[in-house]
Amino acid sequence: MEVVFISRVLDAVGFGALNLDRLYRVNKIAGEDEEAYISDLYESCGGSAANTIIGMARLGLATGFLGKVASDQEGDVLLENLKKEGVDTRGVIKSHHGRSGTVQGFVDTEGERALYVDPGVNDAITSYEINLEYLSKTGLIHLTSFVGKSIQAQKEVLEEISPKVTVSMDPGMIYAQKGIKTIAKLLSRTDILLLNQKELELMTPQINQETEKVQSLLDFGIEIIVVKKGERGCLVTDGDESYFLGAFNVNCQDTTGAGDAFNSGFLFGYLRGKSLERSAIIGNFVASCCVKTAGATGGLPSLSEIISVYSEEIK
Repeated sequence: MEVVFISRVLDAVGFGALNLDRLYRVNKIAGEDEEAYISDLYESCGGSAANTIIGMARLGLATGFLGKVASDQEGDVLLENLKKEGVDTRGVIKSHHGRSGTVQGFVDTEGERALYVDPGVNDAITSYEINLEYLSKTGLIHLTSFVGKSIQAQKEVLEEISPKVTVSMDPGMIYAQKGIKTIAKLLSRTDILLLNQKELELMTPQINQETEKVQSLLDFGIEIIVVKKGERGCLVTDGDESYFLGAFNVNCQDTTGAGDAFNSGFLFGYLRGKSLERSAIIGNFVASCCVKTAGATGGLPSLSEIISVYSEEIK
């Protein structure tokens, strides 16, 4: 493999799946033996880590991405979208075989969703393909889940990177369902864990109290834990300080990418030296912008937009 030396220092690099999302507007999410109808179709570029990195790029951070696409139309669209958003794509591996990842999503009239993932080459990443020089030039690596075996590449990469690099992770339902034992290596190298209420329950099923659930994860050596609670806001703690912060009241159109949007705002605050509380408020605000429009990134704000509306928390 040709070695590409990276001289640019990046604030953050995302490491996760790249997917082309096809979101169908439906009258309801159909259950077993039920029917629903499609009223509209919206296509956008997605993948949890990519959504978060794009959000951080819009806030003015220097960002990059580590992932994999195929040499197909979907792959070209995904790469061009990252470039258009100002994300460095030199860490993206382009495969000559297979197909790029896609997601079929169904969004109801209340903004709730159901997603079906076709991972494609996302699950064919091996550590020997990854340029560690690329990751050594960043302040933070943000991990999100893979459906299949590319989790092994994440584990191997975390063993090689400098301890000076901050690691954040959003496990998503996929990693949360795997259980603590499967992702223990990732957790032990994670500095910032961003998960939602359902994922917290899945990862700590034998513990009843939320404070004890969170403490059991802090015991892995994690410095900061954020529990995202949807329309109720979020809980953020470093083990010493804890805050519960309510969500912004907005007209929700689509919850797709809301958690990723929160991550981008929170990690922006963290990298800019903001307090836990202020970082979480920024995260809530970015998430509120996201849910007001369809798709995971369409509503993500620029830094100037945030300052114009909520300047006190950015100072």
